[in-house]
Amino acid sequence: MEVLITARINPVRASCMRHQSPSVPPYTPHLVKRVLVSLIGMMKHPKSLNSVAASFQPVESSASGPSKRAASGVAKCSAVCFDVDSTVCLDEGIDELAEFCGAGKAVAEWTARAMSGSVPFEEALAARLSLFKPSLSKVKDFLEKQPPRISPGIDELVKKLKAKNTAIYLVSGGFRQMINPVASILGIRPKNISANQLLFGNSGEFLGFDANEPTSMSGGKAAAVQQIRKIHGYKSLVMIGDGATDLEALKPGGADLFICYAGVQLRDAVSESGLACFQI
Repeated sequence: MEVLITARINPVRASCMRHQSPSVPPYTPHLVKRVLVSLIGMMKHPKSLNSVAASFQPVESSASGPSKRAASGVAKCSAVCFDVDSTVCLDEGIDELAEFCGAGKAVAEWTARAMSGSVPFEEALAARLSLFKPSLSKVKDFLEKQPPRISPGIDELVKKLKAKNTAIYLVSGGFRQMINPVASILGIRPKNISANQLLFGNSGEFLGFDANEPTSMSGGKAAAVQQIRKIHGYKSLVMIGDGATDLEALKPGGADLFICYAGVQLRDAVSESGLACFQI
């Protein structure tokens, strides 16, 4: 795939959302351009940089500056954490399950609020589930009739990352019951999944969700990414996603770089804080 620079190139004010380290010069917010490009195309011939830390330095206000630096950061990183809903997959899993159970519209409204960061994630998660309370049999029926729809190009990107011996993780506010099939399709090990867990009773009735999972609460993705990095000691780590909860992974000890994926949803508040927007 070649680089795609679309008409959505609008001046935005880049916000200082990247954490600093002694080796990284202070980041000064300034006018840059929001760019939608092909991450795979950029990874074919990434610009040589001394380290991923270079991605944090002020970027030129040109269409190629942010995209080249972000793509190079991914090409050189030790690990990549992907969001799942509206990133790896075309759909928001909980929205699709709710639609299947007859409560799609009301749940989708809560999802939009959660992804924009306007309400705490745990509040939105509990509210959405309370609207349709999916049983185990309903979840199984849904997965059988509506298998995951993988975003175009994601499988190719995962293969390229694996070829570079880059560790790949799925970090999601969705549910393991629905993410396990996605991981299987992409050849990602179950132990590399950080996600929520639906709870059911002995008769398969809905009981709720496991509130002990880091991703069940606000800031949970940041905690999950920090834990992944601490356990494995990765030198550099990138988070790719579309929502405010993905952006939160940019914390000390977490992700070095956040890339906003806009191939499914373009959330302005999130994209304006990322180094670049990518459309795979």
